[in-house]
Amino acid sequence: MTSAAPAVWWQRLVPPHRALGVPPATDRRTWALVAERPAARAVVDAARAASDPRRLSAEDWLRFHRTGDRTHHEGIVAERHARLSLDVVAAAITREQGFVDAVVEGVWGWCELSSWCWPAHDDAKAASGSPLPDPDRPFLDLGAGEVAAQLAWTDHVVGDLLDSRAPGLRRRIRQEVRRRVTEPFVDRDDWHWWRAGARVHNWLPWICSNVLVAALALEDDVETRAGVVVRAVDGLGRFVEALPPDGAIDEGFGYWWNGAGRTLEALEVLDRAVDGALPAWTNDPRLRATTAFPALVHLGRDWFVNVADSSARPDSDLAWPSLFRAAERFGDGAARALALSHRDPHTAVSEYRRLGRLLTELTDDGWWGAPSPEAGDWRDEWLPSIQLLVGHAESGVAPRMTLVAKGGHNDENHNHNDVGSFIVALDGVPVVIDVGRPTYDARTFGPGRYDIWTMQSAWHNVPVVRGEQQSPGADRRARDVRADTTDAHVALELDLQQAYPCPGLLSWRRRVLLDKTEVAVRLHDRWEFADRSSLANRATLVVAGAVRPVDEGIVVTPLGGGARLRIDLDHPFQVERKVLDDPMLTDVWGSEVHRITIDLGCENVGESAVVFTVDGEVGP
Repeated sequence: MTSAAPAVWWQRLVPPHRALGVPPATDRRTWALVAERPAARAVVDAARAASDPRRLSAEDWLRFHRTGDRTHHEGIVAERHARLSLDVVAAAITREQGFVDAVVEGVWGWCELSSWCWPAHDDAKAASGSPLPDPDRPFLDLGAGEVAAQLAWTDHVVGDLLDSRAPGLRRRIRQEVRRRVTEPFVDRDDWHWWRAGARVHNWLPWICSNVLVAALALEDDVETRAGVVVRAVDGLGRFVEALPPDGAIDEGFGYWWNGAGRTLEALEVLDRAVDGALPAWTNDPRLRATTAFPALVHLGRDWFVNVADSSARPDSDLAWPSLFRAAERFGDGAARALALSHRDPHTAVSEYRRLGRLLTELTDDGWWGAPSPEAGDWRDEWLPSIQLLVGHAESGVAPRMTLVAKGGHNDENHNHNDVGSFIVALDGVPVVIDVGRPTYDARTFGPGRYDIWTMQSAWHNVPVVRGEQQSPGADRRARDVRADTTDAHVALELDLQQAYPCPGLLSWRRRVLLDKTEVAVRLHDRWEFADRSSLANRATLVVAGAVRPVDEGIVVTPLGGGARLRIDLDHPFQVERKVLDDPMLTDVWGSEVHRITIDLGCENVGESAVVFTVDGEVGP
């Protein structure tokens, strides 16, 4: 997609009251039909049962600067988003005064806050030395964009009810959004996520998509509105142009929703706002390719490939209807089937804290009326842009065995030091795992990132070379990478030498192969050093489930039971239990994981073979 000349399409913008596509609450016929859906009734019930969200205090803001804790403040913000979203939907359906008054309070609460951004993002301390936000210098981050978009959707859907209960509040919405979001968006070019030469990642479409919604619905001046829209579309276009031909997202599945997913949603909104006059973005091959990405990294059930900071078992309340509409547009059957597999007639699957996604889902007749899909095929895929290989053996409801192997480099977005790591899943459940990331704090995106154990290569399935872990940096990358996919096997071969700060290392050749006939994964490492050393090499395997040594190997019963994974090793090994206490990890893996450390000796030339097979026994 390339940015179109403004004169071609922006003059076709429909008026603000029609811009977002979702019918306002004044369209009683539409909302009466919405009210009949069990999912919509569930939202109203949730609104009736909801408690008041916590208020935000100075102490809540300062907590990040004092302790590094991000989640406290951001958790309260999420509560306030969720409560307002519930009340907006309930007010649109029922028009009850209590819900309308709750919407007024939610909107007023946002307007009265000193800042809409999140403390971890604000630059006030760097600019003035004070950790408190500067209301005269609003910082446009993810949080500020989220509030602006929620207020825009609120105004669009229940604006008439706001006029009746709180005259003047809609004017205040426009003033605050203009001052805090749209004016800074246009006036400043030094945002770290915008400026020329900045690395393109999910911040750009995340913010631009929200600014786009705010401008379309709230900005009454024609020229100002068009200027903001054109600038937002330019940012979205930059993200699309940065997408690789294979559509892969190096931040992983979890961040696809806030990068590529938001881009697709924003372009959908914009296309409606110009009555279909947007350039033919639906033909862009990169958007078509990235629509396929979520299904390509699906392991089975509710498990996904979790490279970078993504979770192997992400939140269930994702915007699956958005993926469904994109899959319909591009004719991607696998993505469509994956999205519809999460449809629940009794529950809105879009998260409550993002009102636009929730409203679009509840009013989307295509989503609710689409027939349930047949079970799809499990595709093998090599994604060269991020050097990620995904292969499956014996497809069914979930593949009998899946191999995920990666090359890449150690300066990826949301990077972990994991060049050459791999995942083995059995019946759709990861057994040899990527642990993922813990709860974000002040270290996560600062100089202390690699002090966090889950980011270190010693907790990924890669070697420790003469005591050295992998280092971060774009130059720490896989070399001589070769992927092979056939009907009989998938394999990835690469040299890990450059990933390690080890001067004597000449090569570390790794080959990992999924044999589809035997349903087995074979890992082979061969290394060579220029000199001898008394420091031993080790290989690491991190596993989830119950571990039991057998003969010259280990048997792992996956989480949830079922068939076991047998791991046969040709070198001495030891097993270490790692207790988990962070909710981002325990929600996925339970209370513990295990690290298998394989002693590869001190020889300057050597090799190792590890074989993973399905054990004949069935665990509890």
